[in-house]
Formats: sequence, C-alpha cells, structure tokens
Amino acid sequence: MDPSWQDPKRWLWLLSPALPLLVAWHLVKFIQTGQTHWLFLMSIVMYGVIPVLDALLGPDRSNPPEEAVAGLEQSIWHRAVVVAYIPSQYAATLLGLWIAATMDLSGWQWLGLVLSVGGVNGIAINTAHELGHKRPSWERALSLLTLAPVIYGHFFVEHNRGHHLRVATPQDPASARLGESFWAFLPRTVVGSLRSAWQIDRRQCLQAWCLSLLFYAAVVAWLGFAVLPFALVQALYGISLLEVVNYIEHYGLLRSRGADGRVERCGPQHSWNSDHVVSNLFLYQLQRHSDHHAHPGRRYQALRHFDSSPQLPMGYAGMLMLAYLPPLWFKVMDARVAAHYGGELGRANRGQASKVDSVG
Repeated sequence: MDPSWQDPKRWLWLLSPALPLLVAWHLVKFIQTGQTHWLFLMSIVMYGVIPVLDALLGPDRSNPPEEAVAGLEQSIWHRAVVVAYIPSQYAATLLGLWIAATMDLSGWQWLGLVLSVGGVNGIAINTAHELGHKRPSWERALSLLTLAPVIYGHFFVEHNRGHHLRVATPQDPASARLGESFWAFLPRTVVGSLRSAWQIDRRQCLQAWCLSLLFYAAVVAWLGFAVLPFALVQALYGISLLEVVNYIEHYGLLRSRGADGRVERCGPQHSWNSDHVVSNLFLYQLQRHSDHHAHPGRRYQALRHFDSSPQLPMGYAGMLMLAYLPPLWFKVMDARVAAHYGGELGRANRGQASKVDSVG
C-alpha cells in the first residue's frame, strides 16, 4: 500500500455502526420521558437529514489509487467497522422488543417503534450483504446472524448465487422492470427471491431460518408471545427497505443477448450508481454498485466510481421517497432509462405495462 495515501473517510465510516447506537439512545430517552418524538427520529434522519446532507455535500467521485487497493482490502480497521454494526443492531432490537412487550403504547408510538427498530434491521441487511460476499467463513456466519432478526436469511443464498448470476435480466426477481412500480415489484421480488433461494440451496435456507427461529424463540421465552406481532411487523418493514434498494439499483436496465443466445457479461452499464457521499458512508458504498457486481468480493472501502455507469440524481436515501411515489419515480427515472438507451426502449428490461412507450 502506498504509505503516502490514507483513506480520507477512515473515521467517517463509523457513521454506519453509530446509527443503531443512536436509535438505542432514542429508545432509552423514550423510556425515560414517554415522549413520542423520540421514536420518529430514526425516520427523520433516514428520510430527511441524510438526503439533505447528500444534496448539500454532493457526490464524491474520487477513487483510491490503484497501488493502495491491496492494502485497503487487508485493512483490519475497515472490517471492524462493519462488524461493529452487529452488537449495536442487537442492542437496539432487543431494547425495542422489550418496549413493545412491556409498555402501553399508543398507535403512533407503536408505528414509531416499528420504524426505528425495523429501520435498524433494514440497514443491517446491507451489513449482511457486505459480510456475505467475503471468503472468511466467520464473516459469512456473521452475515447470517445479522439477517436473523428480519427472518430473511435466504437472502444470503439468493443474492450471492442467484441475483449476481441473473442481474439485469427478466429472470432476476430482484431486477425491476421499466414501468413497474415499487409496489408491484415488492411482492414479485419477495416471492421470487424466496423461490429462487429454495431451488438453489434448501439446506442453507433451512440453516438460516433456524437461526431466526432460535432468535425469536429466545425472545418469546424472555418476553412472551405478545411481542411477536411487533417483531414480525418490524421485520417486514426492514425487508421492504432492502427491496426498495433492490428496486432502485437495476431499474429498467437489461443485459442483451448475443446471436448465440448467451447473455452478455454484467458491466458498469447494468447498475444505477450514486457517489453522494453521506448515503455511501452509511451504506458501505453500496451505491458504487457497478464495481460491486464486477468484483463481488471487493471490500467497500476499495469500490470505485465508473464514468460509464448510469448515475442516479440523488443518493439512495433520497431515491427511497421517489420509489414510494410511482408517478414521481416514473417521471424522474423513465426518462433516464430512455436516455441511457438512446431512446431505444426495446433495449430496456420491460414489464408487461406499456405506459413508458412515449418516453423520450
């Protein structure tokens, strides 16, 4: 590694594992005061503060020098930052479950608690994603542990061995089609990913689900069956956060087939990217998605920007709100898909809906 180069974001990466600690502190303040606003601060940060900071600070397209990449890949510090999310995640989750089981909550308070705890576990799936691509078995084991509270352990199987193989094709349940709303995509990807994972490796799926079963059995033994409705709803919200990111990452993009019928190799043009710095700090540079698909084992701190990759107008945090509102999403993104393909929408990944025929 070039000794003259140091990662300028070295300490800023700690923002990600600090997020569940922040939520845990909010939950403690709610216990102490009973004030509802403490339960909504996570949502304000995720849907408000981070997008505003992304807009103010803009993108950072700088890449580490090539001679520094090997050293970055071996950095113990950067690995520790990812692992640090997990104890914070479990602390916030267990505290939230205790509140749900023992305190008399109003409807608004219950909703705020779901958004807080489910938000932590939804972002935790990104931590599991980072760990799940790595070769050391202990990192893969931690990936499954991170997925346990959202009962989504089959993601480990489907993402690594299904999605990365079929990405940006009609056969991939996690690649959104042009003209498909998030609300239509959500049930399709959840059911399709589950079915695909089961076909790929039933044994691994069962192992992952058993880990979730053990977690929830322990929670029920501690807090009683009354905690289960909250536990399941927060898991569903966490799952929806993963899937809205999946929706954003490959919307409308398609790998073409050659004359021999074979699908072209996945390239930078098959993933939507963003270099908005704050979202990337919280998501371990997941937004540099093209490089991730080109090199799935590459660690987050070494992922690169490509000028040839299609770019989102905002970071993922801002794009979430657009995805929830289909008319706005189609207005912003369908024109970008059309521009990406030079107006030739026949080259895009298209669903059954034909509402996008006039985009140009």
